[in-house]
Amino acid sequence: MTAYDTDNIFAKILRGEIPSTRVYEDEHAIAFMDVMPQAPGHVLVIPRQGSRNILDADPVVLQNAIVVVQKIAVAVKEAFDADGVYVAQFNEPASGQTVFHLHFHVIPRHEGVPLKPHSGTMENFDVLKANAEKIKAAL
Repeated sequence: MTAYDTDNIFAKILRGEIPSTRVYEDEHAIAFMDVMPQAPGHVLVIPRQGSRNILDADPVVLQNAIVVVQKIAVAVKEAFDADGVYVAQFNEPASGQTVFHLHFHVIPRHEGVPLKPHSGTMENFDVLKANAEKIKAAL
């Protein structure tokens, strides 16, 4: 497996080099709006400690991250009156991983509404900010 790259986009977000619309953070992880959401309320949860993915992550880091994933899942379900919540996590290119910092997608789902493709089209910042505020209120 390739080594962890400290210059990946999520590492830069953690260092504050790239802006993000954060909805939650603690000493273990941060949660922020996906800029190319597959549904309104699509959040990414990343641990503060760097690892490429689940295959090389410290088990304690995973344990702490999944607690945040659960907290965010409950909040997005409430904030968007969702029927369910889709949680996804990819490992290595063959699985669809494109950013090589361990991360979890948390996406509210509504019955019969398909996910949008994770395209190169970025969501309007004001929409992301408004969606983030809904989630923060549900936390």
